[in-house]
Amino acid sequence: MTNDPFGAAREYRAEYAAEDALRHSHHDAPGVAARVIRVAQSDPPPFVPAYAREGLTSLTGSELLSRQFPPREMLLSPWLPSKGLAMVYAERGIGKTWTALNIAHAIAGGGEFLHWRATRHGRVVYIDGEMPAGALKDRYATVVSNAPFDAPEVNFRLVAADLQADGLPDLADAASQRFYDTVIADADLIVVDNLSTVCRSVRENEADSWGPVQSWCLRQRAAGKSVLLIHHAGKSGGQRGTSKKEDVLDSVISLRRPVDYDASQGARFEVHFTKSRGFWGADAEPFDARLVDGQWVVSPIVADESADTIRKLKDSGASVRDIADRLGMSKSAVGRKLRGEE
Repeated sequence: MTNDPFGAAREYRAEYAAEDALRHSHHDAPGVAARVIRVAQSDPPPFVPAYAREGLTSLTGSELLSRQFPPREMLLSPWLPSKGLAMVYAERGIGKTWTALNIAHAIAGGGEFLHWRATRHGRVVYIDGEMPAGALKDRYATVVSNAPFDAPEVNFRLVAADLQADGLPDLADAASQRFYDTVIADADLIVVDNLSTVCRSVRENEADSWGPVQSWCLRQRAAGKSVLLIHHAGKSGGQRGTSKKEDVLDSVISLRRPVDYDASQGARFEVHFTKSRGFWGADAEPFDARLVDGQWVVSPIVADESADTIRKLKDSGASVRDIADRLGMSKSAVGRKLRGEE
């Protein structure tokens, strides 16, 4: 088996080119077919990293202290800076894509979503690997119509698998990542929705498998872009797969179903920051978000420490530690409630 991700495509192009050249060989000069085959089989130029061309850059302590770096502005305050890397994850059906589209529109329009504010207009490229284009259109139309601000048309671009004849390139394959270069060239924010469909070859529980995606994210940051990854929650309630995904991220947001949620409430979820680099206090506090008459309403989470609530959380698959973190209790107190000692 070959490790070349483009091998099959090159063989197909070579066979097609050879047949086409042979069909027209009586009109062409000798050797045309052979030249066409060689071109079709040629590899793209290999990627050569800057450190291989120029070596590594280093700074002395005094050079570091005297070096002027541009200030890191916020794309969406307080958690998504320029040149920032972040993740939103949740179980299926809670509202990952709705949240991601609202974030994208807020940045494209210089507006706000929930109680997060964009500091300026930004160019957003939204890469979707899962949903039908028609469904994305309907959702985006809802987001735009409900928002109290407009976004310049050029500030939002959708790159959906459903719009491509052969689907999207695998972002987890280093050789395929270059196919995104043109479409993201002027982006301030790249949204990847979601990891399992856009980064198809990632083996989620193997840390080394994440390496190509992490390298791509870091290259975007070095190029002045921010990346927002949309992912699924695992059975434990955390993001699915290896924790290495979070190592280089600035912010990680978990969307969770409220304990007292009822289907009649429609879109409602809790927002929890499980990683908050560079912000803290009230900015990092969890809150409840609900869509009411087309507008998002934000309110504090009211901690219910009753035994019934704790049992509901436990029955939903939450661990004692998860319950303790969610309700602001100690693990021992949660354990006593579950045992009926309180």
